[in-house]
Order: sequence, then C-alpha cells, then structure tokens
Amino acid sequence: MPRPGQMMGRPRPKLENPMGIFKRIMGYVFKSYLVHCIIVFICIVAGVLCNLQGTLFMGDLIDKYLDPMVEGTLGIDEGFTLLTQAIIKVAIFYLLGVITGFAREYTMIYITQGTLRDMRNELFEKMEKLPISYFDSHTHGDIMSTYTNDIDTMRQMISQSIPQVIQSGFTIVSTLVAMISLSIPLTGLTLVMVVVMVASTGFIAGRSGKNFVEQQKKLGAVNGFIEEMINGQKVVKVFCHEEEGKTQFKELNDSLFVSADKANAYVNILMPINAQLGNVSYVLCAIAGGALAILINPASFWAITVGDLVAFLSLNKGFSMPINQVSQQFNAIVMALAGADRIFRLMDEKPELDEGYVTLVNSTVDKDGKITECDKHTGTWAWKHTHQATGEVEYKALEGDVVFDMVDFGYVPEKMVLHDIELHALPGQKIAFVGSTGAGKTTITNLINRFYDIQDGKIRYDGINVNKIAKSDLRRSLGIVLQDTHLFTGTIAENIRFGKLDATDEEVKAAAKLANAESFIKKLPEGYDTMLTGDGANLSQGQRQLLAIARAAIADPPVLILDEATSSIDTRTERIVQEGMDRLMSNRTTFVIAHRLSTVKNSDCIMVLEQGRIVERGTHDELIAAKGRYYTLYTGNQITE
Repeated sequence: MPRPGQMMGRPRPKLENPMGIFKRIMGYVFKSYLVHCIIVFICIVAGVLCNLQGTLFMGDLIDKYLDPMVEGTLGIDEGFTLLTQAIIKVAIFYLLGVITGFAREYTMIYITQGTLRDMRNELFEKMEKLPISYFDSHTHGDIMSTYTNDIDTMRQMISQSIPQVIQSGFTIVSTLVAMISLSIPLTGLTLVMVVVMVASTGFIAGRSGKNFVEQQKKLGAVNGFIEEMINGQKVVKVFCHEEEGKTQFKELNDSLFVSADKANAYVNILMPINAQLGNVSYVLCAIAGGALAILINPASFWAITVGDLVAFLSLNKGFSMPINQVSQQFNAIVMALAGADRIFRLMDEKPELDEGYVTLVNSTVDKDGKITECDKHTGTWAWKHTHQATGEVEYKALEGDVVFDMVDFGYVPEKMVLHDIELHALPGQKIAFVGSTGAGKTTITNLINRFYDIQDGKIRYDGINVNKIAKSDLRRSLGIVLQDTHLFTGTIAENIRFGKLDATDEEVKAAAKLANAESFIKKLPEGYDTMLTGDGANLSQGQRQLLAIARAAIADPPVLILDEATSSIDTRTERIVQEGMDRLMSNRTTFVIAHRLSTVKNSDCIMVLEQGRIVERGTHDELIAAKGRYYTLYTGNQITE
C-alpha cells in the first residue's frame, strides 16, 4: 500500500464521459424496472399538475370571487357557495397529489434497492471472475469501498436526485406555460434571472466535479488503511507502532478532508446563491407587476390583474424553487457518478481468461480397461477431451503426472522470477521444494493451478497442456493447504464442508479424523457446530491449520499442494498431524513446500531452489551426501532445533 502523500504530486483524475456513466446507470434501472419507472413518471406529472392548479386558483380566488363580492357584482351567499365548490375541487386535487406522492416514493424505494441489489450481484460475480493478479495490485479495503461507499452514493441519486430533477424539470415547463398565459413581459424578466442562475450553476459545477472523483479515491485509501490496521493489530502492538499508525491515518484522513472540502465547497454554495437570485427575481417581478397592474390600461398587452399578479408571483417563486432543488441535488449526482465510475472500472476489468476445453469427470473403468463417465464420485477421475474438429470424445484416466518443461515466469514481463524450471512428478510421488525465502517455491505451485500463466515453456498434466484444461476442473483436481489459513464465518462443519459442499456429516467427520482434528473438535462446547468468527480467532493457529487440512481431505483430490502446511504447528502437534498427512498423501501426487526440512526427508525428490532456479535435486540421502546447498540448509536447520 503506498504511503500517505505519495499521490499528492500526481494530476487529479477527471471524470471521463459523465453522460456515458449516467446512461449506464439508467440502463440498470430500465432493464428490470421500466414499468415501475413509468408509474413514477406518471405520479410525478400528476403531482406537479395538482400543485400547479392550486397556485393558479389564487388568481381566480381574487379576480372571480373576492373582488366581485367586495364590489357587489356577486352576491355574498352565491359567492361563498361558488367559492366553497371551487375550494373542494382544489382540495380533491391536493389529495390526489398526496396519493401520487406516496405512490412515487414507495415505488422509488423498490426501484432503488432492487437496482443496487442487481449491481452488487453483478459486481460480486465479476469479482469472482477476476484473476489473482488483480487482488495482488488492489488493496482489499479499496475493493470493499466499491461495494459500500460507491454503491451507496447511487442510492441517493436514484431514489431522490433523479426523481427530483425530473419533477423540477416538469415543474419548470408547466410553470413556464402558466406564467406565459398570465403575463409575457413578466415571464421574460423571470427568464433573464433564470439565465443568471444557470450560468452560476455551470461555473461552480465545472470547478467542483473533478474533486468528487478524488474524494472517492481518497475514501477508498482510508478504508484500505483501516482494513490493514485491523488485520495487523497484533503486529502493530508487538512492535509498538500505534503512534506511527495514528500519524499515517491522520495524513490519509487529512488528505480525504482536503479533497472532500474542495469537492463540497463550491457545490454547497449553489443553493444559497440561487435562492438569493430567486428572491431578486421575485422582487423585480413584484415591482414591475405592481406598476403594470396599477398604471397600465386593462386592455393593453402589458396589463395584468391583481389576481393574476398574485398567482404570477407564486409561480415565480415556484419557478426558482425547482432550479434551486436541481442545484441542491447536483452534489449527490456528481458524487454518484464518481462512485459509479469506480464501480464500472471494476466491472470492466478483464476477467480471468479460460480457453480450456478438457474437463474433469467422475469415471468408472470396466474389466477391459475402458473408461466410462458416470454421475457419482467413485474415487476415479478422468479427463474428458472433446476434439474440437471432429467432436469425438476421448477419456484419459487422471493419474497425477505433472511435467514442467523449460518454464520461465515473471509476475511482470520485464522481471522473470523463475528460469528454466524442469521437473517431472510421477503419479503418487511426493515432490518437495526447499530454499531460502523468495526463491520461487510458492510461485511454482501457483503455476500448477494456473493462478498465473507462464511466459515460456510448457506445463503438462497427465500429458495434457494445462492451457487446454478448463481452469475450474484443473483446480478441482488439486487440493491446496496454504500457510495462511483462512476460515469463514460459520460452524466448524461448514468450514470443513467448504472443500465439498454436498458432503454428508459422516464425510465431514471422516475428513476431520483423517487430519487428526477430531480430538480437539470434540472438546469444544458445541463440537462440529461451534461457530467460528473473525477468521477462526477463537482457535489456536495449529487448530486452524488442522481444519484447513481436513477441508482439503474432504475434497478427495488426486493431487495435493501443501504450502508450509505444518509451519504453524508446534513439534508435538506436528507429530500428531504428520500421520494424518501421510494418510492424506497416500497414492496422491503431492507437492510440498517446507522451511522445516525434517518434514520432507521422506520425499521422493527434493528440489532446491535459489533465485528462481533449481540448483539441486534428489532424495534426502543423495543431497546430504552431495554436501551442497541442501546440506547447508539442513544442517543449519538441525542446529536451530
């Protein structure tokens, strides 16, 4: 993770193609909720018209009812009767406006939450298709920020901002039509002030938009740092780095403050500026309208009645209000577009390529040696090769024969970490990799399961180039126990069953017994139903490792990869688990990575790596007799034990 301040000298990222991002968001909305959107639009139109007729009624109230009753041209009783009827009609329209408003809000909640659900689902599905290299180059906290903060920015935009903008737009159009019908001169004066408002909004928007992208990026950096510090609290406390952690967090948090302050400083003054411009427009129209109502001949083009002036001034206020509301929602819209940009960048990442067409199937072998595919797992696996040219299906028994032929690999093309790797693991053999840290041991095993693709050479699995094997089937044939054990929130049984989701309770217990985990599981208060949280924090490191071994055992893989599988287990526990490990490795091709060399003495072949090259190979006795690099490593290991 880059240290705080490293981004300071870089140019600020700008939001590219905001209209394209907006269209893409609306694509999610319309894809599944088009009918609901139509209902919302109808409710918005009905609500605006209902409110507009109430405003126009103010003019009729004065010109048709109050003035005639005051002047005596309309009788008091008749006038109040007509006025009561008119008020009832207005009340009915207002009630209809309330109903449509409720229906709009209720429907928008459904649309918003459904859209966010769909986006999270697609985001997660895409994440599961990304290569391991993506997670190597992106902090977990930053990815989490995409699911939480960036998704949440769209909640307000979809549920409030977009409906508000549509409502404001229709309000502006309908109000403009009504204003023109009342007074063209006063409408022209109002439009001049609207142009001033729009110009000020555009000027401020141009200065604030780019800062929202930076704000979302800084927020992801803060989340990433917090996530790292939470996971590494024990290390922080062991080395007494609390103060340095607080200093780094303060720098990141201050950087977020600066970008957020810049993003919101301009936008937050939009509403008060436009509100005051709206007040100026109101005052100017009141002065001009009053002069026209008093001084101009009623028959003149410029004339306006007192009732119409009152209605016009209400419309003027209502005309400014939606413009203020649009500017108020601008903050949420720009922030949502910045968040959506990060979401779509993740969605647009290239997925892990898989051009393999050879699949792994359960099989049976008849007395003549013919392999037949079957539905149930019989303990026998076969590669199913469908020839693309002829469509002919060929089956080949999975034996666990793995060959590396002159393999070169680098995580980046310009820096190779493995050079000319050659090895041949025969079915059922135990191959061990030893060497100093960074020699390339784990990298080799990551190439077997195709977490990464090689730059040169070939890797063959039972004579089949691994590039031709579907990745899911290739990985299904490999059982892996990593040095860093990861347990999921759930029961112990569920964590073991992760290796085979349809495993029965009996299979779970058999796997635990094979890994010698059953003894400590039975001592737990709830046994196999004991809940694990926080990556199994309520278990010892050795117990967690035993569960990882049981998880691999229940998958019944034909090939095993053990990456420091016993490194976190004490010597006494190691002796207990070694028996289970031997049973697990029986009749399986096994690749073992170990720093504790005593665990690989019985390997069929030991590969000694240095700086990405195999410098020695042979059995334990052969390498000890050679007194080379392995001899140095082994005797040094023995001295420290």
